[in-house]
Amino acid sequence: MSVLDEFAWRGMVYDVTEGTREMLAGGPVTAYVGFDPTASSLHVGSLLPIMALARLQRAGHSPIALVGGGTGLIGDPSGKSQERTLLSIEDVDANVRGMRAQLERFLDFDARPNAARMVNNADWLRRVTLLEFLRDTGKHFTVNYMLAKESVKRRLGGDEGISFTEFSYLLLQSYDYLVLHERFGCTLQMGGSDQWGNITAGCDLIRRVDGAKAHGLVLPLVTTSAGTKFGKTEAGTVWLAPDRTSPFRFYQFWLNTDDRDVVRYLKFFTWLDRETIEGLERAVAEAPEAREAQRTLAVEVTRLVHGEAELARAERASAIMFGGAFRDAEPEDLLLVFEDVPSRTMSRTAFVSSTVAHAVFEAGLAASKGEAARLVKQGGVYLNGERVTDDRRQLTMDDTLGGSLVVWQKGQRDRRLVRLEGD
Repeated sequence: MSVLDEFAWRGMVYDVTEGTREMLAGGPVTAYVGFDPTASSLHVGSLLPIMALARLQRAGHSPIALVGGGTGLIGDPSGKSQERTLLSIEDVDANVRGMRAQLERFLDFDARPNAARMVNNADWLRRVTLLEFLRDTGKHFTVNYMLAKESVKRRLGGDEGISFTEFSYLLLQSYDYLVLHERFGCTLQMGGSDQWGNITAGCDLIRRVDGAKAHGLVLPLVTTSAGTKFGKTEAGTVWLAPDRTSPFRFYQFWLNTDDRDVVRYLKFFTWLDRETIEGLERAVAEAPEAREAQRTLAVEVTRLVHGEAELARAERASAIMFGGAFRDAEPEDLLLVFEDVPSRTMSRTAFVSSTVAHAVFEAGLAASKGEAARLVKQGGVYLNGERVTDDRRQLTMDDTLGGSLVVWQKGQRDRRLVRLEGD
């Protein structure tokens, strides 16, 4: 199967310029994707274009990850209903530095002869003068041509309108493509479907300036079947950086994938072959309650982004969450599971001086000691995953997890984490 056929089978082709298939079949091609440095980390919404570059590299082509250190100062209006908040040069530069390590998980920057490159368009955009840009690039585009682009028309029809700053973005992205074509022989640009107008404008600029043929391929914008934005949770955006989204939470995000989405995500975001994915598709249809496809998706993507060690920790923490095996868990794994649970501190001396009811009250699961006692007697309280019914029982260090943590639970969901400190 050709690389474009694989893209098509995986549902990764939304639109493609004429002649792209023949170009990819004709020998090694240099292709690029642009990444917007609006944050210090990439997020799961960036994964599909990253995987597109990685698949091309595995097929023998040369990928370029273009980081928008220059265009990031302007903001792309594509897919946006209002003006972006402009970032400072210092913020953009800091964000660019955070992306290389994440891209290295997917792209091989040492492969020969098709090593990946990471390029920053600040290297040329911050050097070109306004008059040079208008004379050498702006003259190739009519205002009518720019107004016809969907990203511009959508904004012009809204209440906010579009500033000249964002209106000029199409020219800047086209200029990026021209520079990459002239410096590295780049003849393919990829991006989300909302980038089609910007990409085809770049193809036009290369034809007009260099008399050469360039191509574009746009990927579908990833959505969920429930109609929510992919990569957004109640806690916010799912990031690739572990300090912004822990590997455990990252693993849980994929584990919670809807049955209607899981096969599509397996095709998009994993290296699993067709036979394996079709087998998992049958498993979804025949035994959805087993969630085999979701577990496979969570394992594959977490391993890809965070590595084997963090995957193992995420799996241990997941087993704790669903199995309640607190006693055998490492304290660091428990902290992963309960990082969003309200926590309190308590001295070890105070803990071993407490009864069960008193400790439940101190943990914040009851408004009074009397209410705590009633909850315990009724069997509604769990200590480290085990039901307790004697409200007057004296606590000991044997009731702790590793001598440092205690997990109290009321009912199915109301939990409190108590951190023990001191003597």
